[in-house]
Amino acid sequence: MKVALGTLKDKGDDLVAFLEPRVGTKPSLSGGEIEIEDGELKEGVKPRHVKTYIKRFLYMNGVRKKYRVFVAGKELTIQEIELGEKEEEEEKKGPEKPEEAPVVEAKPEEPEAPAEEPAKEEEAKEKPRKAASKKPRPKKKKVEEEN
Repeated sequence: MKVALGTLKDKGDDLVAFLEPRVGTKPSLSGGEIEIEDGELKEGVKPRHVKTYIKRFLYMNGVRKKYRVFVAGKELTIQEIELGEKEEEEEKKGPEKPEEAPVVEAKPEEPEAPAEEPAKEEEAKEKPRKAASKKPRPKKKKVEEEN
């Protein structure tokens, strides 16, 4: 199984150390690729599992949003995502703080004559509608075959 690192070459040694206990053998790093011997893998470890391990490694290093991992047969490719200008600026700035609304002093209003019916209509309009309840489906009867 091969893992093409792409622009993640500088973290190759860390990724090899991260994958070793999970795949059951020490992967070999050469240039921009990690090679894992198929015969030495733990039983049940598939390329999809290795993809998940790589994604976990990327998350732990804080670069998960910058990379995608593709699986094609027994070859995995780690590819950097090209961010747009806005996304790069947001990433550099960090999380934005929501702006606080300016405080406006409320003027005391004069009480109006009680009008009960229009107030009830307004309240009814403001309430959100509930989703229609679904009726439970009848359970399928199991057909028992005689042997």
